[in-house]
Amino acid sequence: MTKERAERAGHDTHRVPVLVVGGSLVGLSTSLFLGRLGVPHLLVERHAGTSVHPRGRGNNIRTMELFRVAGVEPAIQEAAATLADNHGILQTPTLAGDVGEWLFREIDPGGGLARFSPGAWCLCSQNDLEPVLLDRARALGGDLRFGTELMSFESDPTGVTAVVKSRETGEHTTVRADYLVAADGPRSPVREQLGIGRSGPGDLFHNVSITFRSRRLAAVVGDRRFIVCYLTSPHADGALLPVDNRENWVFHAPWHPEHGETLEEFTDQRCIEHIRRAVGTPDLDVEITGRAPWHAAQRVARSYRSGRVFLAGDSAHEMSPTGAFGSNTGIQDAHNLAWKLAAVLGGWAGEGLLDSYDAERRPVAEATSARAADRSAEHSHPGFTPPPDTGGGPRRGILNVALGYRYPQGAVLGTDPAAAVVPENLDLSGEPGSRAPHMWVRHGDERISTLDLYEQSLVLLSDADGPNGWHRAAIRLAVETPVPIRSYRMGTGPGAELVVQGDAHWTERHGTTPGGAVLVRPDGFVAWRSPGPEPDAESVLRQVLRTLLALA
Repeated sequence: MTKERAERAGHDTHRVPVLVVGGSLVGLSTSLFLGRLGVPHLLVERHAGTSVHPRGRGNNIRTMELFRVAGVEPAIQEAAATLADNHGILQTPTLAGDVGEWLFREIDPGGGLARFSPGAWCLCSQNDLEPVLLDRARALGGDLRFGTELMSFESDPTGVTAVVKSRETGEHTTVRADYLVAADGPRSPVREQLGIGRSGPGDLFHNVSITFRSRRLAAVVGDRRFIVCYLTSPHADGALLPVDNRENWVFHAPWHPEHGETLEEFTDQRCIEHIRRAVGTPDLDVEITGRAPWHAAQRVARSYRSGRVFLAGDSAHEMSPTGAFGSNTGIQDAHNLAWKLAAVLGGWAGEGLLDSYDAERRPVAEATSARAADRSAEHSHPGFTPPPDTGGGPRRGILNVALGYRYPQGAVLGTDPAAAVVPENLDLSGEPGSRAPHMWVRHGDERISTLDLYEQSLVLLSDADGPNGWHRAAIRLAVETPVPIRSYRMGTGPGAELVVQGDAHWTERHGTTPGGAVLVRPDGFVAWRSPGPEPDAESVLRQVLRTLLALA
């Protein structure tokens, strides 16, 4: 129903800048990030509440950085306390005895990640994480309506007209939004209506996720506090995941619908016997409490944008769950898109800025989904038969993919458009298109990470210990233009707004000189940097902003 047809029919129209479709992890994160930026929005989710199934538990270091800046990191850590001591991935024929090997024992052995980030990986299941995001998004003023389904939508050059239905009352509401964000899952009706195709190998494998209770399993597991245990017996393979390390567990059993196997064949008795054989304890007490099918696939939408509609999360990309890349990539989609929508709606960026969402995030999904499939092969994930090795390039570590990915093209200046999205080595040294370096600094009486500065505005970093035309230019442009830009001088002297802690110099960490400057976007990615001073810093910075924000 178009805007004009709705008005002729006499329907009340609910007007909102952004309509978010889907209220799982990515939709809720979109709401949280928009709320932090003061963007009014409506979220609709057809299910009556948040997830009840313990899945999607791995929140990587970049995602936790975003949640830190958004103010929800402490609440997430509290929700994740039960599994705080679970580390590593175990691979073993059964849990009987001590046979088997650890694929890795610690995510961060030796604490080396502290050099790169103020955050850490966090094991928080989706059913525990979603309520935290929901509560915070509502506290920020988000209008989140569960049990509400998108019935139809039409996009036009100035916005989107949608009809949503309350599944409880049957009431229909017409919504007029400037933009629609579709976080409505891998079978996205929004993507289907838009006719956006997908590329990639397609389905990789299928599993049935079985939740169960067993009081004696904790004694069998012993002190092996794993994130996941791959049980590789040829008679009953699968993946075991703890929920509370005491009596609640999840088991992923291989499922082969391509061979005619149906979900109905996974009866309670079959599941009980399979789990007993896999664990290696024939008389193990097992009470099945639920089962849900899931499908691992490698697909990426051919476009993340169609006019006023954007895809995010599983509607834009599917990838193997090994390595927990999928939900993290989707949450980072939401963060990338939120500040750009806020900028355009706030009048300080041009519509063209929104094109950079596809240019930046789609290549990341393509690289990440390929790495996720590699990870499934490396871990011999139950049910996955990888294609023959084609002799490709070297496999990269998880940290490169989770934290070191780049935006060679998009809302960045001074990049190499042909550069790899995931570099061979982790290099967070201030290059445009990369996540800005983390440094501990004193800001007034507070010790913060430089990453804590990046959310509400563009940030210009320059030197405090000498003549500084960049700082003066940024201050003037913040007054003369609608662009929110904050300028901080870094150093150790009395003129520094940010007093660097430790021995590192900020210029060395950011790849510039004392006369240079670094411009960081609200999402924490370096937008541009100058290696040294400029005679007319204000003119240079003004042109950088115009180009970066599609104002030219």
